[in-house]
Amino acid sequence: MAPTPTSSTENNGRKGGMSSAQPLTSSGSEGDPQYAGVDERKRKRMLSNRESARRSRQRKQKHLDDMIGQVSELQKQNCVIAQKTETTLQRYNQVESENQVLRARMAELNDRLEYLNSFLGFMEDTGDLFMNTPEVSDPLLKPWQLPCQSQPIMASSDMGPMFF
Repeated sequence: MAPTPTSSTENNGRKGGMSSAQPLTSSGSEGDPQYAGVDERKRKRMLSNRESARRSRQRKQKHLDDMIGQVSELQKQNCVIAQKTETTLQRYNQVESENQVLRARMAELNDRLEYLNSFLGFMEDTGDLFMNTPEVSDPLLKPWQLPCQSQPIMASSDMGPMFF
């Protein structure tokens, strides 16, 4: 079978393609049966190479599509992580603010406790002065207590005019 020249529509856009004026084989091999098998092998190899190139392009396109899908998925995950990070940062700032308030309160309460402990120490040191003094039984020193608590006070109509 003699090779046919390729048409210009078959080779449009392909690198290294033959023009429509050139045959597929060299000029001396068309009539020679010795080269007929070589030409057939060359044609099959060209078809095989085309098919291999087509499969390679398909694999490359599939790989590209997979990578684009993976990029999209990773961008979504990145967005979710960024939102979680922002939420966590806000919560951290809130807790840190609360901790500062609590630390200030703790310092204030520690100061008050230290003052009260020193006051108690002072009272224990000086308490002997107040404990060893005898109690005064003068009713004038305790005006809120009546001198005779067991006797009721009686009122009558002949006591005189009332100043109300």
